[in-house]
Amino acid sequence: MSQRIDRVDALLREEIGQLLAREVRDPGVGFVTVTEVAATPDLRHARVWVSVIGDPGERRAALRALERAMPFVRHELGTRLRLKRIPALHVQLDDSMSRGTRVLRILDELERGEAPHDLPEDERLPTPVARLRREGDAPEPADDGPAPVEAESAAGGRARRSGRPADRSGPGGRTPRARPGSGHHLV
Repeated sequence: MSQRIDRVDALLREEIGQLLAREVRDPGVGFVTVTEVAATPDLRHARVWVSVIGDPGERRAALRALERAMPFVRHELGTRLRLKRIPALHVQLDDSMSRGTRVLRILDELERGEAPHDLPEDERLPTPVARLRREGDAPEPADDGPAPVEAESAAGGRARRSGRPADRSGPGGRTPRARPGSGHHLV
């Protein structure tokens, strides 16, 4: 039963999206994307999640226009689809993308040690602190002032900087190692 409902949900999402893009003439609908449809097992009701581009006022206006358009959409679905019952369509705003973007921005600001911008008054976040170093982090470059200039040696090669080991890393920053039993020895 679940697989059938999943197929019906996908079919409804595709058809509703096409109807909204091509058939609905209400300018209040604007640019709407149907992100998901979830029908009840008896197909009496279906929630239609939509993503709307614009500010909050434009989103509310688009949702009202979509609610007005749903009887027409349901009628058109009845003529296009071979289903025993066409569900009543209930539109809901899907703001998961904007919430996700906002969460990522806030996390980035917190990691940099900044206070997050434009938070609602009733929302609290932890006090921002600079990120603590953890085991496995890449070493931070030493801030001893300007790095010494590498001098050319008499043999034409580069001389090592004093106090630093020579970089022997191979491709991808890995240090080459001999395979056991291969007869090769790296010095």
